[in-house]
Amino acid sequence: MLLRNLIQEGFGEKEDYNCAEKILHGANQAYNMGLNEQTLRLSAGFGGGMGLGSVCGTLTAAIMVLGALFVEKSAHESKRIKKLTQELLTNFHKEMGHMNCSQLKAKYRTDKEKCLQVLLKTAEILDRIVVREMSATRQPQASACGSK
Repeated sequence: MLLRNLIQEGFGEKEDYNCAEKILHGANQAYNMGLNEQTLRLSAGFGGGMGLGSVCGTLTAAIMVLGALFVEKSAHESKRIKKLTQELLTNFHKEMGHMNCSQLKAKYRTDKEKCLQVLLKTAEILDRIVVREMSATRQPQASACGSK
């Protein structure tokens, strides 16, 4: 199942996850990443644009996902993570108009759905990148990511 489908079905609502947690926890399930609970908690402080309305928590969590899936040891081993991150952010900004939480909330947040449209767009873009990259490499490094 794709991350967008999980989010559309209300993933993380029952657990009261913030936006960043929904993306990281959902991606862990959707992409079979094998991240443990301690690793998943790393996203907790990124919701609400790191609590300051800065860069959207969905984006910071999506970058965590890309790093976990496509970096073997460090970011400097290749230009891949930088290119994937740039692709994610460029596409998101192009489609949503902003990357900062405060601006996104002003435009897209509703009392009923909260930031669902932002979550769905991030998940959609992340799904496209992950599916393409996994099919290109056939063996992502996801299986050992943070698992114990």
